Amino acid sequence: MEKEKKSERESEEMKKKVCKRCKESFSPSSNTRSSCRFHPSFFVCRRHDDQKRYYELGPNDPPYSAKFYDCCGAEDPQASGCTTSSHVSYDDDD
Repeated sequence: MEKEKKSERESEEMKKKVCKRCKESFSPSSNTRSSCRFHPSFFVCRRHDDQKRYYELGPNDPPYSAKFYDCCGAEDPQASGCTTSSHVSYDDDD
């Protein structure tokens, strides 16, 4: 009996996939509509002298730029996602 459980766990581990939204490893059998937290938009940068133009954050952006997620306004690049959904694997069709 113990051997069967171990075999089931090993089989489940082999089926794990990586989510292309949140980059977490997940098991398709436990994937629900609230399993994945992610930002549906980019972390952007807006220069204070150009209030209308947004662009994706780059390594050479000036320190006086406003930086935030375009979807929710969170200013921390490590902020928890503002949207929940099921995981989407790299193996899944778009």
